[in-house]
Amino acid sequence: MSGILEICVDSLASARAAIGAGADRLELCSALAVGGLTPSAALLEQIRRESGIPIRCLMRPRAGDFLYTPEEIEQMAMEMVRLRELGADGFVIGCLTAQGTLDAQAMAPLLDAARGKGLTLHRCIDVSRDPVKTYLEAANLGLDTVLTSGAAPNCAAGMGTIAALLRLRDEVGGPEVLIGAGVSAKVITAFRRALPQARAFHMSGKTRRESGMVFRREGVPMGIPGLDEWHLDQTDPEAVRLARQALDQ
Repeated sequence: MSGILEICVDSLASARAAIGAGADRLELCSALAVGGLTPSAALLEQIRRESGIPIRCLMRPRAGDFLYTPEEIEQMAMEMVRLRELGADGFVIGCLTAQGTLDAQAMAPLLDAARGKGLTLHRCIDVSRDPVKTYLEAANLGLDTVLTSGAAPNCAAGMGTIAALLRLRDEVGGPEVLIGAGVSAKVITAFRRALPQARAFHMSGKTRRESGMVFRREGVPMGIPGLDEWHLDQTDPEAVRLARQALDQ
């Protein structure tokens, strides 16, 4: 197996680009500008009309930390049921305690809602107190994949921690280590040279596209002041193709 290339998308246009350029799997979300939130059921349904590609849906009801209230956990579990019915192959989940450890009690309803579907622990591991311990706890909960930057701003900076997790994966037969944050074809090549056992990568491959708006009223932000609302981020098929080639070499 050459490896797994997962592309994170938040629109039908990005999904089409990723699929056409050779993605193995999609992580479906909304609002990538804030790190990704739970996707709409309608978007999943649109993609499923066109493709049977494996899709894991991110379960994140809001931006910010991963310390969730019981109501937020219930919301995620309810949404998982609906998304599963519409063809989601898996889910991307994660809850932390206030002390920065993986919260098995909070995740229990999410594990139940998944009902045997694939499960990825998202990058809550990167802000947890002890990433290695968090990885082992994810394994004990039955998750098959852990998405991580190595507890660093990007995966290149976190290569040391990622190397430790890869060794642990092979020693204990643990979850796949899905390398993310700052991934490109160049980064994949560097990882494969330094860590030949690295075989799963996650990227968005975004490019900025000019808005079609001709009239643009300035100074009236729709969200965070300073956020550029006249450009749209979409997956660049060429970035995915190059990543695919790097992974297959």
